[in-house]
Amino acid sequence: MNARKNQILFPITFIIALLTLTAGCKKKDMSLKVNEPRNIHGVVSYKRSFPDLNEKHLAIAQNIGIKPLEDREEAESMKEQLIHITDNKFYSVDSLTHSIPYLIPRASELLDTIGSNFLDSLTSKGLNPNQIIITSVLRTNKDVKRLRRRNGNASANSAHCYGATFDVSWKRFKKVEDEDGRPLQDVSSDTLKLVLSEVLRDLRQADKCYIKYELKQGCFHITAR
Repeated sequence: MNARKNQILFPITFIIALLTLTAGCKKKDMSLKVNEPRNIHGVVSYKRSFPDLNEKHLAIAQNIGIKPLEDREEAESMKEQLIHITDNKFYSVDSLTHSIPYLIPRASELLDTIGSNFLDSLTSKGLNPNQIIITSVLRTNKDVKRLRRRNGNASANSAHCYGATFDVSWKRFKKVEDEDGRPLQDVSSDTLKLVLSEVLRDLRQADKCYIKYELKQGCFHITAR
């Protein structure tokens, strides 16, 4: 009787194990993941939505930030008061030519929030993931002098000198590749700019920051509050 029972159970057990193995080896979807855009509005006007002039940025940066640093060697001695900004899951840091990747904690937290909210917003709007790109961070006095030699319009008294200010590009974004190698449809920079503007508008309206829309520099100039 037991032998008969075992003869019946064995094929059933084998079939279950085979089905489980087959399910586990299911071929991954490698088709192009297309965007399904929805609820993308942007802001009425970039200039009107982000009008905060340098005076506002400078006043709050001087209030909450560090004292201006003469050079990058002096910046090394301030590391305990600053957060090192580097590529992570929320944003990408550009090759910095006239600044160094450090911010005060409050500004670093704001940057994380912007990057996180942007990615969440892309998902909710049916768009494939992209990261914001940081193009300028903390500037020493020497950095400012070098920048002014290259760009005569650059401010001698920059909010970037206090560690509370950073620039986020609205022209360029970094596409996030799928972990399994599935191809993702590109999202246009114009569409990404619209989504980013919504994220920044909400944070500005919540009194988290001051923002200036920079047309020539192709960035949002942002100072934590």
